[in-house]
Amino acid sequence: MALDVGFPVVARHLTLVQAPAVPGPEVLTAVEPAVRACLDGGAPLAVVPAGPPAAAAVARAVLRPEQPLENGADLVVVTSGSTGRGRGVLLSAAALRASAEATLERLGGPGDWLLALPVSAIAGLQVLCRSAVAGRRPAVLARDEPLSAAVARMPGTGRRYTALVPTQLRRFLDADTGALRAFDAVLVGGAATDPALLDRARAEGVAVVTTYGMTETAGGCVYDGRPLTGVRIAVGDDGVRLAGPTLALGYRLDPEGTAAAFAGGWFRTRDAGTLGAGGRLTVHGRLDDVVVSGGVNVAPPAVEAVLREHPDVADAVVFGIPDEEWGQRVVTAVVPAAGARPGLAVLRPWVAARLGAAAAPREVHVIDAVPVLHTGKPDRRGVAAAVLAGEPAERLG
Repeated sequence: MALDVGFPVVARHLTLVQAPAVPGPEVLTAVEPAVRACLDGGAPLAVVPAGPPAAAAVARAVLRPEQPLENGADLVVVTSGSTGRGRGVLLSAAALRASAEATLERLGGPGDWLLALPVSAIAGLQVLCRSAVAGRRPAVLARDEPLSAAVARMPGTGRRYTALVPTQLRRFLDADTGALRAFDAVLVGGAATDPALLDRARAEGVAVVTTYGMTETAGGCVYDGRPLTGVRIAVGDDGVRLAGPTLALGYRLDPEGTAAAFAGGWFRTRDAGTLGAGGRLTVHGRLDDVVVSGGVNVAPPAVEAVLREHPDVADAVVFGIPDEEWGQRVVTAVVPAAGARPGLAVLRPWVAARLGAAAAPREVHVIDAVPVLHTGKPDRRGVAAAVLAGEPAERLG
């Protein structure tokens, strides 16, 4: 019987790098070199938010850098926790490279990127990965800097790209549409994007590309409803499932969670969706976000999109709360347009005419702004907790 004389496996530990929510010069001096080393199989990396302290503490508690890292992982990204406590997603350098290469292929080739998203989340990190794979260094949009000023620092030749969340797209359309038109592609993801906003951007000559994906797929892996090279989509009663070379290895120190979400080479997203003609994916929202009011399923993203189309509404968040009569009541928190004070009298019939009476809000709160998580996604749980702690502006029955 032969003796096992193989070399022992050397434990690897995470290197933690801090970065603020708004990108700044430190991204290019500290985070970008660490990302490049990670892609080359060097020191495993996790980027944690520099503040607020509570967010950084939660990230460290999830990452547990004192514990050896799982085999094959090179980057660990903490999810936003928009539906609960965040998780540490284990990504390999191979998955990150596959995602970056497939993105560049879909967009028309390597180009220069503008970083406008936090690098503690996958969307911002992927801008750094795509730049590294293309052999470029990204430009960085600084806090309160006009988009046109950042675009002016980018090379004047070759292709130019950026990635935004819908809120940024709306703000830049209002303030700097010309700068948006300078990009060969503007990726928009991280949250559902209103069709009206996309129509407006395209009508004004902005090359928007909608992206769907998550940290568990190394970022966006479905562009304008069509999967990137190598990505596979399946849709069933349990929601949308994704597979392919960009898939994560699982969750940090969570074998049970990994087994539940990753099975047979597929990731279960928990998103509701349909596949249309030619295999184009349409996502309808989270399965567990559905509000059941009077026995009717209501999708909050659809109600939010309709509310934002009202001239008195600048932004909106929709959620459900328990109700003795209806099971759940549809509640909305709206940011009013300048000089407006939207209420139930105008918002209920507006929604009912487009989505049916069950989707019409039965309670309205007025807020100054929709808070966002460090990823740029709306903080639904935070909004619900905050507005329900006070008295509603208006309530029906």
